[in-house]
Amino acid sequence: MAKNNNQNQNMTREEAGRKGGEKVSRKYDQEHFENIGQKGGETTAQEHDQEFYEEIGQKGGETTSEEYSQEHFEDIGQKGGETTSQEHDQDFYEEIGQKGGETTSNKYGEEHYEKIGKKGGRNSGNGSNNN
Repeated sequence: MAKNNNQNQNMTREEAGRKGGEKVSRKYDQEHFENIGQKGGETTAQEHDQEFYEEIGQKGGETTSEEYSQEHFEDIGQKGGETTSQEHDQDFYEEIGQKGGETTSNKYGEEHYEKIGKKGGRNSGNGSNNN
């Protein structure tokens, strides 16, 4: 047994963590980890407000955008769009378009659309009236 303890003392922190993690992983099933994750999420939600989540989301987004190129985001967006289009029919897109339009309309109101409509009319050089 002393020999085993000596070997553990020579282990790096990373090795010890990996071994411990593997042992715990063998001991508990997926449901156990889901339950403790759920409890942790609920506790965190009680301890923090929306501003906290907005702030960490902002930081995470900034970090992610610094780590990946524009091409990376274009690629994953393309893949996501293709997968979504394979999984849903036209009714799905009509429904989410309707919901999005209603939400945006409720958020901004009629004045907003009149204002951007006028801007678009003035700035558009591609309209059919320019033949």
